Amino acid sequence: MNYGIIAAGQGSRLAQEGVELPKPLVKIDGRPMIGRLIDIFVKCGAESISIIVNEEMTEVADYLRQLAETLPCPFNLVVKTTPTSMHSFYELSSLMKGKGRFIITTVDTIFREGDFEPYVRAFREAPAEVDGMMAVTSFIDDEKPLYVATGGDDRITAFLDSPQEGVKYVSGGIYGLSGKAIPVLGDCLAKGVGRMRNYQRALVENGLFLKAFDMGKIVDVDHASDIASADAFVKSGEIGI
Repeated sequence: MNYGIIAAGQGSRLAQEGVELPKPLVKIDGRPMIGRLIDIFVKCGAESISIIVNEEMTEVADYLRQLAETLPCPFNLVVKTTPTSMHSFYELSSLMKGKGRFIITTVDTIFREGDFEPYVRAFREAPAEVDGMMAVTSFIDDEKPLYVATGGDDRITAFLDSPQEGVKYVSGGIYGLSGKAIPVLGDCLAKGVGRMRNYQRALVENGLFLKAFDMGKIVDVDHASDIASADAFVKSGEIGI
């Protein structure tokens, strides 16, 4: 499996709240959160790892360049400031062309290590007609969650801005996709679509077969107060709720 990490945000809220380190270098379970993700990807058989950071994150870029020397797989570092997370996603997905299925996550998506491998295995072993597998969670603490409606076969039928009866999941910020998703992303950018949730809606509208995978509890680190709670969460056990 090929993996990517979007780490191109400014992390302005953490800085405003007194956190001096760039968000990707904030420690969770004793490791910079971006290094923790890389460790998990390597354990899950990474064929390649690609990461995008913005041009102001020189400290993060330096950390990654040093870490790359120890990795057992090809590593791609994109240093580029992008206007939206969708543009960052495009920069990484373009590196995945011709490589089959891939998984991209945001750097501040925090999950227990033991919950990730079953998701990767399920996506790797999914039938060829499955174009993507999105990690979802029933734990909702995001300020603006993206609700994920599913059918009886866990096929994703819609991405919603507000809750609806019978919808129990929200997006976990972990996107497993195939090469069929890349042209849709290019079309969205050409049309001026600027939000990841609208891109995901476009995938459904274009007929791609996306499945939801319940990965248990997933949290985001958006505020300084989230750091301690995320750290306690990942230390509390290897299997999610």
